[in-house]
Amino acid sequence: QAQPAESGGGSVQTGGSLRLSCAGSGLTFNRYAISWYRQAPGKERELVIRIEGSGVPTYDLTSVKGRFFISRDYDKNAVYLQMNSLKPEDTAVYFCCLPSVCGQGTQVTVSS
Repeated sequence: QAQPAESGGGSVQTGGSLRLSCAGSGLTFNRYAISWYRQAPGKERELVIRIEGSGVPTYDLTSVKGRFFISRDYDKNAVYLQMNSLKPEDTAVYFCCLPSVCGQGTQVTVSS
């Protein structure tokens, strides 16, 4: 599995929105379940949300329910994470992960 590439991170104020992108490559990217993890300073990495190869979301962290939405574009070999109503506790490095490899991450910072 080729390493995916995240983009779209940045700094926003509380209540703002960001859309993260995960770009994949290869003929099989679209078959894989894609997960977004995040890791805040001093904390362990946690699973935030996942989408199956079929396009069905199968998991989201309780604290992001109703605020974060995942989707995928098969034509572009991409997965998106739409993050709305952002809170300071969402501040973290966000990683896009295939079953056996993650990208290098993109920083999301939410200020109060």
